[in-house]
Order: sequence, then C-alpha cells, then structure tokens
Amino acid sequence: MDQVPVADIAAYACEDVDVPLRLLTPMKERLRNENLLGVMENLEIPLMGVLADLEFEGISIDVPRLEQLGGEFRAKADSLRSHIMELAGEDFNPDSPKQLAHILFDKFNLRVVKKTKTGPSTDAEVLEELASEHPLPAKIVEYRQLTKLINTYVESLPRLISPRTNRLHTSFRQDIAATGRLSSVEPNLQNIPVRTPEGRSIRSAFLPREKGWSLMTADYSQIELRVLAHYCGDVSLHQAFQDDLDIHTSVAAQVNGVDPREVDSDMRRNAKAVSFGIIYGQSPFGLAKALGISRTEASTFIDAYFAKYPGVKDFIASTLMECRRNGYVSTMSGRKRFLRGVRDYAALPDPKKKQLLEPERMAINTVIQGSAADMIKMAMISLQRELKLLDWPARMLLQIHDELIFEVRDDHLNQLAEVVRRVMTTVMPLSVPLKVDVKHGRNWAACELL
Repeated sequence: MDQVPVADIAAYACEDVDVPLRLLTPMKERLRNENLLGVMENLEIPLMGVLADLEFEGISIDVPRLEQLGGEFRAKADSLRSHIMELAGEDFNPDSPKQLAHILFDKFNLRVVKKTKTGPSTDAEVLEELASEHPLPAKIVEYRQLTKLINTYVESLPRLISPRTNRLHTSFRQDIAATGRLSSVEPNLQNIPVRTPEGRSIRSAFLPREKGWSLMTADYSQIELRVLAHYCGDVSLHQAFQDDLDIHTSVAAQVNGVDPREVDSDMRRNAKAVSFGIIYGQSPFGLAKALGISRTEASTFIDAYFAKYPGVKDFIASTLMECRRNGYVSTMSGRKRFLRGVRDYAALPDPKKKQLLEPERMAINTVIQGSAADMIKMAMISLQRELKLLDWPARMLLQIHDELIFEVRDDHLNQLAEVVRRVMTTVMPLSVPLKVDVKHGRNWAACELL
C-alpha cells in the first residue's frame, strides 16, 4: 500500500482546524443576529459533552440471546416464505420488488396504489392497503419485518460490539433532524421496532453491565400532546392533563364507540396515530383510509375533534400565519426552522378539512416535536451534571427520542428514579403537568413500572 507523504497529511489536518476557526467569528455573529446564540451555547454545545459520555459508555449486548432469536426468526421466515409461495401459486423471490409486482398486479390484478419510476410500488404502505383485498400482501409485510430484524439487528449488532470494551457503541448526531431531534447512527438504536413481539424481543438482548445491576428507562408520557396543550391553551386539553387522563385512550373510546375501560393497546395505538394525523393536517380522506371508515364518518370525527379541542385549530392557524409572515417557526428553546411554501391559512375556504401541504406539516411538527426535543436535551444536560456530582454507580446510556435509558446498581435504583423524575419534570416547565414513566428490569424488554 502506498504511503501518503507526511507533508500532505499535515496540510489536510491543518485545514480541518483552520477552516472552522475562520468560520467561528462570522458564524457566531450570524447566530447572535438571529437570536440563536443561546441555543448553541446553552443547549447544543453542553449536550456535546453528554453525548460523548454516552457514546464512550456504550451498552452491553447478550450475543447468545441474539443468536437464539436469530434461529427463531429464520425458522419463522422460512415458514412464511413457504406460505407465500403457496398463496402465489408459484415460486418467486419475495425480496424482489419487480417479481412481487408481477405476482400482485399482473397475476392477481390487484389495483396499483402508486407508481415509481420503475413501475408499480410494493412498499409497506401499499402492501398494508392491499392486505384487505388479498392475503398475500399481509404475509409479505410480515416476512419483510422478520428479514429486517435478522439483517439489521440479529446479524449486525454482534459484529459492531467493540472488542476492547465488549459493549455496543452508537453515535449520536445533532445535525441530521431539522426539528432538533437527536439521531442515532452506526448502529441506529432509536429505530428498534416495538409493534410486533419479534421486534420487542430484540430489546431483551440489551443488558446492564453486570449482575446486581438493572436497566432503568424514563419516558416522557404523551410529551408532544402536552407541548401542544401548552402552546394552544385549550381548556379541555389542559383539564385532561390536570386530571391525569390518557388522551389517546379517550380518543380511542370515541373512535371505536366503547367505554374507555374497554380500549385495548391496538385501539390506543391507532388513536395515537389519528390524533397526530389530525393535528398535522390529515384530511378526511386520509383519516378514512387509516381507520377503515367512510369519508363522511372521518369528516364528522374531525369536526368533533376540533369542537372538543378548539384551541388546537387556533394553534394550527396562528402557527402557520406566523410562519408565513416571518418565514420560520421557533421551538421553545428558540431554535428556528426556515420554511417556504406556507399558504395564507386564513384565506383557505375550510381550514379544518383542508389537508396541509408538506411545509405546513413541517411547521407544526417542528414547533411541537422540536420543543419536546429541546426538553429532553435540557434534561440530559442536567441529569449528567447531577450524576457526576453524586458519583453514584449509575450511568446514562441511550436516548430514544422521548426516553432515556440508564444502568444502575440495584441498591441505588430508587434514588436514581427520584432524581430522574424530578429533573425531567422540572427542567423546562409547561403550563400542564409533566409525567415521566420510570421502569426497570434485568434487560430492556423486561423493564416494568417502578
């Protein structure tokens, strides 16, 4: 292998230092002019040290458990593959979009939901829509979910464990998500699926450092709806949180026409998607498609939702009008996101039934999700500072959007839970109460409420 001359390496390395140094003064002045210096100095720069600690610490992985899960998943995937061939009436490669499209649209004449440059789409959204028309699409979705678990986690995670620390170390990025949310890469530990038993079982391979220790999770409860309530000031929404009601359960009961006590986890999960769909501008057509109801019923539900929470509609209108006027929206910390293409919301003929455009959805999403991201970042900074001062046998390991994961020696579990709850609920107070669900267990999947 040819060696690069030291002089060339030196010039390259010096450039990496020189260019940022030259940019420092003009960029700092620009941040000051945009009133963003505080976001950098009080939030993002302090967070860098916290993220470095988390990346250095890593997390323990139970490789034999992943191998066991891999065997189970492969056996189920093989069984599913055989079933798929039976349903198709011929052998084909279910991993090939082109071959799958031929079976679905040429052989079975299923309707084409959407097209790509290369032909009819067979993505997850299309397959889920076609599942009510033929059994094959649903089985393809299930098969894809299993193969993704095998490829992305079961086979990949063991290879990424550091031979020096014997732990898995992700990297956190502050500059990917425009809303301000953190991203986890190489590997992405924020995207482990939880909707299927197989997806949830992957979490059983994440362990504390040794015996006598536990993993502890702290999850903001319904944080985006609480941020929404804070911004919109809706009386009913405020009262629901003051009374410690589960908003998603209430919506699920309304949608399904059942008593709140009869709402199950699937109904609640669907209601959660519906709530955010409406907030982020989902049309009656989109809602009808998501719920499997008529467009008239969906329109009636949207009317009822905004009648129950009129402050939400006012918040959407005021946010979009402010974005159109200023060219940007701001989160609670003052972070800005500049957006173009926001219409004159006040001039729309029927705003509550008009599906929002992508820049308009981005505007609403940035204010709500971005402010929630600000909050957990502030909590991470404060918690890391307290943990270092207390010098307990406890470490923060991961951030999964609205959730923090720690490992702690069992004799300090309750003390840590008390500190975490206090910091997370007070670091950025809202006009509604904040709630944090704290769980613990011998692995991530086994964590139960403390």
